[in-house]
Amino acid sequence: MSPWIALLLAVAAAVAAGVVCGIIFYKRGYNDRKTKAEAQIGSAEQEAERIVDEAKKTADSLKKEKLIETKDEIYKARQEAEREIKERRSEISRQERRVQQKEETLDKKLDNLDRKNDLVQQKLQQADAKLEEAEGVRRGQLEMLERISQFTVDQAKEYLLKQLDDELVHEKAVKIMNYEAQIKEECEAKARQYISLAIARCAADQVSESAVSVVPLPNDEMKGRIIGREGRNIRALEQLTGVDLIIDDTPETITLSCFDPVRREVARIALEKLIQDGRIHPTRIEEMVDKARREVEQVIKSEGERAVLEANIHGLNHELIKLIGRLHYRTSYRQNVLNHSIEVAHLAGMMASELGVDPTLARRAGLLHDIGKALSHEIEGSHVQIGVDVCKKYKESPDIIHAIEAHHGDVECHSVIAALVQAADAVSAARPAARSENFESYIKRLEKLEEICSGFDGVEKSFAIQAGREVRILVIPEKVSDEKMVIVAREISQKIEQEMEYPGQIKVNLIRESRAVDYAK
Repeated sequence: MSPWIALLLAVAAAVAAGVVCGIIFYKRGYNDRKTKAEAQIGSAEQEAERIVDEAKKTADSLKKEKLIETKDEIYKARQEAEREIKERRSEISRQERRVQQKEETLDKKLDNLDRKNDLVQQKLQQADAKLEEAEGVRRGQLEMLERISQFTVDQAKEYLLKQLDDELVHEKAVKIMNYEAQIKEECEAKARQYISLAIARCAADQVSESAVSVVPLPNDEMKGRIIGREGRNIRALEQLTGVDLIIDDTPETITLSCFDPVRREVARIALEKLIQDGRIHPTRIEEMVDKARREVEQVIKSEGERAVLEANIHGLNHELIKLIGRLHYRTSYRQNVLNHSIEVAHLAGMMASELGVDPTLARRAGLLHDIGKALSHEIEGSHVQIGVDVCKKYKESPDIIHAIEAHHGDVECHSVIAALVQAADAVSAARPAARSENFESYIKRLEKLEEICSGFDGVEKSFAIQAGREVRILVIPEKVSDEKMVIVAREISQKIEQEMEYPGQIKVNLIRESRAVDYAK
């Protein structure tokens, strides 16, 4: 046997011996550990049994304690419930007794009510009988009163209502006067401030140019004669013309102030005639005012004829010529309407000639396009519609009427003449310094003021003076009594406040004058 094999066998034997020894040692250690583990498990089981026994004992004791506590609580709750039941039963008993008492009281009240109803029915029957008796007595008394007074029931009612209305008018007038006196005392300072503000805001230059005329006097003594004894002459002239006469320290001059140029011209002519005549008293003033009005009408006629000749128009109705002449005293935004109409006629005629259209028809339409403004103070509506109606009345051609209707764009232009008049009107109004809107709004405000005052029942005439700071109203004495004047003045003031906008305040001055006229034959 070789040594290597022997060596290998020795090594193999050594390894095998080592393995066997390891197995033997492992089994011994395993048995030891197993024994220790079994001993520990046994002690743990015993400990667990002990803990379980203690837990059972503790649970039994806790169970007994809880049962005792629960029984105590149940007993307490039962006692509380029984106590509440007793209280509720006693409360129910009290409520039942109370309800029974109320039922008994209600029965007694119902019995009393039935007795009272019977008594009321008896009294009603007695009252009906007495009413029938009183009605009979009243009818008898009415018949007797009718025989004595010779009035029927309706007449007597009307008489009593009239007396009551008169008494109420007097009381209302007294109260209004008291209120006005109180307001004047409390607001005097504010009123002075408002008037000063209105005067400061007034365009003095513009008004003096367009609404003021100056009449020269031979001497300053004439001022006293024009004023008259206690102012009767100047009051008569102002009432007849509606113009405000301003007599101040200016030497040998009197200023006439009015927004209406016709009224101002009538007053100027009448005053000049009175100065020349020298006899100044109310009757003479009336005569001179009538003469002045006739002269102004003659001027109107001549101005109308002049405008027709200047525009080279023929065949116009004589009433239309008068209306055209009235435009001489009419302004629109400070532009004289008659001059404006003549200018529009010339412009329309020239443009029509350039376009090959009838120039005579164009001039005629241009001259008549603002004819409605001559009647705008007397007839309600726009000057366009008034002009259309007037031209229809005097049988003007449909082309003229259409041009008037369309010159402000109210209707669409359907002819060349209408377009030419519209363009000429715009050119005449738009040239520099032709118009002033502020003055026109001032004139419209004064016209609106007079229109409001004239709309009241019993008002004969109304004149706006003092640049719109005062309106003078002449009332009909038969319709407006002295006591009713206070009420009418208050109603006019309220309507002015509601419908107008103006600076400062406006004085409403009512004048009631009775005259008796007779003739010695």
